[in-house]
Amino acid sequence: MTEAPNTTAAATVLSVVIPMYNEEEVLPALVSRLRPVLADLGVGYEVVAVDDGSTDRTAELLAAFRLGWPELRIIGLRRNSGHQAALTAGLDRAHGAYVVSIDADLQDPPEKITEMLALARAKDLDIVYGIRADRASDTGFKRWTAGLYYRLVRRLAGPSVPAQAGDFRLLSRAAVDALKALPDQQRVYRLLVPWLGFPSGEVRYERAPRPAGQSKYPLGRMIRLAVDSVTGFSAAPLRIATWLGGFAFLVCLALMIYTLSAHAFQHTVPGWTSLFIGVLFIGAVQLVCVGLLGEYVGRIYTAVQNRPTYFIGHDTAAGAAADAAKRPSRAGNPAVPSPAPPPGGSADAAAPVSQGLRQRS
Repeated sequence: MTEAPNTTAAATVLSVVIPMYNEEEVLPALVSRLRPVLADLGVGYEVVAVDDGSTDRTAELLAAFRLGWPELRIIGLRRNSGHQAALTAGLDRAHGAYVVSIDADLQDPPEKITEMLALARAKDLDIVYGIRADRASDTGFKRWTAGLYYRLVRRLAGPSVPAQAGDFRLLSRAAVDALKALPDQQRVYRLLVPWLGFPSGEVRYERAPRPAGQSKYPLGRMIRLAVDSVTGFSAAPLRIATWLGGFAFLVCLALMIYTLSAHAFQHTVPGWTSLFIGVLFIGAVQLVCVGLLGEYVGRIYTAVQNRPTYFIGHDTAAGAAADAAKRPSRAGNPAVPSPAPPPGGSADAAAPVSQGLRQRS
């Protein structure tokens, strides 16, 4: 039997993907600000809330909000997979012709979505970045580390990476499909999206303080993001290891000449300090080089394993499609055929689907 087209997905102009992890405190404020903005757009939309294995009442609150907000769609991951993996799950299964990704903490204003969509349509853009023009709400240390991060990635990946652009952006369907076709597992969208080279624009805004809850990007995760950005998008650290090895060779050569000279003049005891420092230096350089090599070998090992980066526990869109299939038609015929499943997964909400299981181009 031929499957009927997914008319709901076809009518969806805008999808808003929101990764969430333990956001029960900020959820009411998020819904109260986001829903009026989307309602005023006058287009078909969906809100794809990706619950990244939350351990608080996030899933319960989402289910309660969905009772009065049918456009709210909930995707629950079976375990906490990380922010970028949750974002991938939302992008993989979003239906919209345009897809906006935004965090739940309200530091990026939902009101800018209207401007993003208008700019993309007016100038036929595939990407619209949200640029943080003012980060006064962040701590001095946060601003300093963020500035250091963007200078580093722009130096490695090129000036196409916009400075002060986080994960608040709009993507066209063509850009989303291009991202889905990439084989990367440990994804950093701040680098992958500019790498596509699609026509892009910018919308600037002031970054607001988080109204409730705690940041999900502490120092440890920020460092991990920086390491993934560097090792996943550039071989420069390996070249740094080569330069360190060359410098260490020159130091060893100088120490060898000094040692031979000291032995010739019978000044062997004073040379102990320089020899000891030289041994420590060479050992440190070797450990740094081995660590850099280990980062790349680890990424190769992960790619060879080809394990899915996330598993879907449930998707309310699949449940809604099943309910619609059971309803009798107006002419009294049996239930209409089931709609096509969302992109990247099965219509069975309980079946695990993942990035690694979809067809790779």
